[in-house]
Amino acid sequence: MNNLRGIDLNLLVVLDALLAERHVSRAAARLNMSQPAVSHALGRLRHLFDDPLLIRRNGQLTPSARALDIAPALTEALRQLQEVLGPGGFDPAQETRRFRLAMSDYGSAVILPDLLNMLRRAAPGIELVITQASREAMLRQVLDGDCDLALGVFPDLHPRIEAERLFDEQFACLADRQGLDGRDRLDLAAYLARPHVLVAMQNDADTGIDTALRAIGHTRRIVVTLPHWGTAPRLIRGTDLVLTVARKTLALCEDDPDLAVFAPPFAIPPFPFVQVWHERRTGDSAHLWLRSAVATAARSVSQPSASDMEAAGGGPARPL
Repeated sequence: MNNLRGIDLNLLVVLDALLAERHVSRAAARLNMSQPAVSHALGRLRHLFDDPLLIRRNGQLTPSARALDIAPALTEALRQLQEVLGPGGFDPAQETRRFRLAMSDYGSAVILPDLLNMLRRAAPGIELVITQASREAMLRQVLDGDCDLALGVFPDLHPRIEAERLFDEQFACLADRQGLDGRDRLDLAAYLARPHVLVAMQNDADTGIDTALRAIGHTRRIVVTLPHWGTAPRLIRGTDLVLTVARKTLALCEDDPDLAVFAPPFAIPPFPFVQVWHERRTGDSAHLWLRSAVATAARSVSQPSASDMEAAGGGPARPL
C-alpha cells in the first residue's frame, strides 16, 4: 500500500462506486462498465486491502469495518483528484446516470414537476427512479445504499445521514362547502364534532395534528386512514369528513367551488421538509449536483402565496 506506482487508481474509483451503491450491477451502470469487470475489480481490491471490503448478506453487499473507515476519505480524495485533473466533476448536460429517490406522493407532487422540467432542459441523460415507503423504510434505504436521496419529514436521523432543509410546510383543512352552512371555516367545536381523514403510512401513526390537539386536551375521531396524500382530498366532496394535511397538497382545491380550504381552528406547528442522504455521498460531484437541483426545485414552491397566508392565518395571524 505504500507504493502508489504499483496501484491501479481506477480500482479506487470502482471501490468508491461499490461503497456508494452496495450493488455490483448498479456500480457497473454508474461506471459504464460490465458487471464481470466490476466483480473482477472487487477481487483485486480485496487482495490489495487484504480485506473482504464488501460482504454479501441477505442478497446485498454490506461494507466491512475497514471499508466503512476508508469510505469518507476515499470519496474526498477522488473529489480532490478530479479538481487537480480538471475540468472534471459532473457535467449534467453530457452524463447518463440513474438516480434513485424515495418520497411520498406529497413529495412527488411538490418537487417532481419543477425538478423534471429542469432535468429535461439541463440534463436529458439523467434518469430518476422514484420509490415510496414509510419514513423508517426510506431511512433504511438511504443507509443501505438502495436510494440516493430521501425526501420527507425525518425528526430522528442516524449519525451517518445528513440532511438539508428544503422548506417549512404548514397545515390546512379541507371540507365540503355545502356542509359549512354558509361559513368559510369550522370552529374548534365543529371541527371536533366531525369525522376525520388521516393520511399516514401506518395505521397507528401519531401525527403533529393529534399531538397539537392533545396539548389542548382534545382528540379527534378518525374514520379513514390512508397512505396517499393525493387521493385524500377526493374523499371530502359531498361528505361531512374533514381532512387536515400539508397545505401544498390542497393547491388544486383552491378554485373548487364545492370545497373550502381553511386554517385549522387550533395551533399546529409547521414542519420542515428535508432531503437526506448518506454521508458517504456528500463529496460525490454528481450527488452534489442532484441535491442542488432538488433544492432549486423546492425553492420554487417554498414562497407562500396570498392563499397560503390566508390558509395559514385565517385572516388575523395565528401560529401554526
